[in-house]
Amino acid sequence: MSRFDRRRFLLAWLRAPLRIASITPSGSRLAGLMTKEISATTGPVLELGPGTGVFTGALLKRGIAESDLTLVEYEPDFAALLEGRFPGAKVLQLDVREMWRGGLSGSFFGGVVSGLPLLAMRPDEVHALLEGCFSKLRPYGAFYQFTYGPKCPVPAEILEALGLVATRIGRTLRNIPPAAVYRISRRYQPLLQIEQQRAS
Repeated sequence: MSRFDRRRFLLAWLRAPLRIASITPSGSRLAGLMTKEISATTGPVLELGPGTGVFTGALLKRGIAESDLTLVEYEPDFAALLEGRFPGAKVLQLDVREMWRGGLSGSFFGGVVSGLPLLAMRPDEVHALLEGCFSKLRPYGAFYQFTYGPKCPVPAEILEALGLVATRIGRTLRNIPPAAVYRISRRYQPLLQIEQQRAS
């Protein structure tokens, strides 16, 4: 992680601490945890709040083609940085609450990697975000989210309402601050598999 990236992240945090939620980019250990279940077979990946691209770089190392990455970043400085670093990816500079109204309306993904500060969002916003993402996720697709808190940042009632389940897949102390990673997936995946087999 370069000094340039740290400085850029700190300045963004000073401008909007609730939206950025950290004074420094995520470290390589956390990036490894966030992407450890993703491979070239996952298919297109949607990344929300990629910042300086730490998770994006890890996704490329896992075998995801740059052309299969869609990066949604609200901060104009970060979006411009991502366009320069990952010219083959689709970079959208917009609010995640607006993303399904634009260029993503017909897209489907194998996974979502989220760097969004869900704990700073209203419950109705988190509900709408997950509902939208799962409507565009393939049957076995998952939503990966990290948190600095002691438990999953998605309230249990939202998971229940959407038929989702959260599983902690790892934790690292070698990040500033220490963080845990959760996989959020559909609760009834076996049923989806049966229906898929019958249809084929």
